[in-house]
Amino acid sequence: MQPAIGKNHELPRWVRVGSIVTIAVPQLVTGAWAVLAPHHWFDHFPGIGPMLVAAEPPFNAHLASDAGAGFLAAGVAVAVAATLGRRLLLLFALGIYAVGGVPHVLYHAMNLAPDLSDVENIVSVLTLASGLVAAGVLAWGALQTRTASAHATRRDAMNH
Repeated sequence: MQPAIGKNHELPRWVRVGSIVTIAVPQLVTGAWAVLAPHHWFDHFPGIGPMLVAAEPPFNAHLASDAGAGFLAAGVAVAVAATLGRRLLLLFALGIYAVGGVPHVLYHAMNLAPDLSDVENIVSVLTLASGLVAAGVLAWGALQTRTASAHATRRDAMNH
């Protein structure tokens, strides 16, 4: 019998669905929008007020579409990993998301947009940070699967 630590156990449904709903879909929508219509994304993101990206002009099509490509890549990675339901793959994808997300949050926390109010800047930073918190909770859920599987394997080994 192979030890549980070496296995790539399937993820709980809540981790898979949560990864798609809270991380993959927002990243995919934001990324596709920025890649396909960078000027529209710049002027209108997030689609309801305040317009967060336009609060830091000037518009740069190259930068907007490159940022969108990064969001899109993270969204694809998380969506594929969650769909396949494999712990190690999802942990890797969430790590990719965090590699982009941490500096993104830090930038906005340390460089408030001059065209936003203090409250709008705070809400923006907290919204970005909530994605990282969600990724942490989802990673914890994936790791708990590993721990539960290891305990079950040890229990089964003792019973045989």
